[in-house]
Amino acid sequence: MQKILVTGAGGQLGLELQAIAKQHPQFEFIFTDREELPLNDLDTIATGLNNIRPDIIISAGAYTAVDKAETEKELVDVVNHLAVAELAKWAAIHTAKLIHISTDYVFDGTSKTPLSEMEATAPINWYGETKLRGEQALLRYLPEGIIIRTAWVYSEFGTNFVKTMLRLMNEKDTISVVNDQIGSPTYASDLAEVIMAIIVSEKWEPGIFHYSNNGEISWYDFAKAIQEISGLGCEVYGVTSDQFPTLAKRPKYSLLNKTKIQETYHVVIPHWKDSLERMLTTYI
Repeated sequence: MQKILVTGAGGQLGLELQAIAKQHPQFEFIFTDREELPLNDLDTIATGLNNIRPDIIISAGAYTAVDKAETEKELVDVVNHLAVAELAKWAAIHTAKLIHISTDYVFDGTSKTPLSEMEATAPINWYGETKLRGEQALLRYLPEGIIIRTAWVYSEFGTNFVKTMLRLMNEKDTISVVNDQIGSPTYASDLAEVIMAIIVSEKWEPGIFHYSNNGEISWYDFAKAIQEISGLGCEVYGVTSDQFPTLAKRPKYSLLNKTKIQETYHVVIPHWKDSLERMLTTYI
């Protein structure tokens, strides 16, 4: 029986993978978090992997606090870049497969059309820079690896935009949300399903793939949909990014072109609103 190691077990994607693991009894899943496989301690990663001996690694662990990343640069680089290099080196030596999760933040947000995997990268914050370095390390040490860039991830688990909006809408009569950052959200449950579809397929196509739910919206549009589906009475107003300054810059345009992953693995990508309704039905 093949072993699948999932890093970042306590994160949104890790928890969604735990939720669907029972649907795949042909695999033995090992879920690790900071205690079992600390990605900030590079000296212990190879030892941990030698103890587990996975056949497949899903690299879902990351430092994702985008604003805080600007003030903890060394730690962020270790987790998002150097730890990925260690995973890739081990996988190369032991002929293990590796799927690594990356982000739309590797782009600068100036595109006007959906971003393909061939688009030039140019991160505008430290989180994006370290995630790009992680991609580059993986491709250098393990050309046979797979990278999936995703965006605006949410689920019923952890901290995310949807849960924050629900909390604020219950606490306040009005909220303001930026309306000039464009992309498409990703329900972590859908992403988990796609990862498993790749693993169980008879095809292993190395390289970079893009995945998010279908559709094109702003954060304001997303918030309005959350408000409407949940039936909360809070008023949602749109504001520009310069009215809502953050420590780390955000890309203005993050819409990912999903053609490659659709054509390669024949995955069905749900519309963002359909996935949001499924998540809210489960959560509320």
